[in-house]
Amino acid sequence: MGSTKIRYIKLKSVTKSDCPFLYELLKERKPIVNISHKKIPAYYKHVKFVMSKPYSHWNIIYFKNEKIGSIYLSKQDEIGIFLKNGFKGNGVGSYALKLFTKKHPRKKYLANINPRNKQSMNFFQKHGFHLIQYTYELIDP
Repeated sequence: MGSTKIRYIKLKSVTKSDCPFLYELLKERKPIVNISHKKIPAYYKHVKFVMSKPYSHWNIIYFKNEKIGSIYLSKQDEIGIFLKNGFKGNGVGSYALKLFTKKHPRKKYLANINPRNKQSMNFFQKHGFHLIQYTYELIDP
């Protein structure tokens, strides 16, 4: 993405009015990218989650006044980013990550990624993140 287009990227804090957008964004995700849930929650549960302020920082990513994604920082300094279809692979995510980390500096950041999500793994590796662990889960033994 050219530098002239980058100036159109802005980050704004999530508010209740963003719930419908965030829900549609959540519905765009393929199951392979999810690490925290296996199915889409009911809308009212989604709103309750958003309003619970689950993250230290949560921003909507705008491109020219259009909501195109979200980026958050968990209370454990884990970054998550997701862009609408059509906005991936053109530098928007990279610039949003740069803006976000500048706005919310930490000594280190983590990114929990589903090991089958190669696109996300490549994105974070490209930005200097490196693999530190694999985590296993046992459900209903």
